[in-house]
Amino acid sequence: MSAIDVDIGRMGGHRLGLEFRIAANFRQLEWPRPPLPEARGDMFRDELWRHTCFEAFLKVEDAREYHEFNLSPSGEWAAYRFSAYREGMERARIRPPRVEADQHGFGPTRTVKAILPLGQLGALAAHEPWRIGLSAVVEERNGRRTFWALRHPPGKPDFHHADCFALQLAPARPA
Repeated sequence: MSAIDVDIGRMGGHRLGLEFRIAANFRQLEWPRPPLPEARGDMFRDELWRHTCFEAFLKVEDAREYHEFNLSPSGEWAAYRFSAYREGMERARIRPPRVEADQHGFGPTRTVKAILPLGQLGALAAHEPWRIGLSAVVEERNGRRTFWALRHPPGKPDFHHADCFALQLAPARPA
């Protein structure tokens, strides 16, 4: 595994676009595949972090409340709301995001793209700046997992930690 790059941007006031690019030897990584069409239905899945997945943590500047979004190359997703650091976890009530990923070939780079519909999350006001943590869990075929983030707190990886909310995204521009 050599690099992860991310493009992020507001898409109007109530959607967030993410594109994670991972450069690696994909013969050595676990890259989750989509479920069979008859098993797809609601693609929400808990515990995606146990395998390769990409994550975004969002909150309004200086707020205690935050949201976590997990995006799998399989197209599965999860979204949670926390009232404070690792407290009051509940499933976020949002429309399913669109998640697309490269699934074929053994080239050096693959992408996972997502559009997160945030309009139902009143805590993420479009007219306020956001703090964002971007991270990834990458599982190798031997079962070893590595943890990637814009910034890690001291000690073991903890993507929920305030230090991980390293990116500031300016308020949405009025239409």
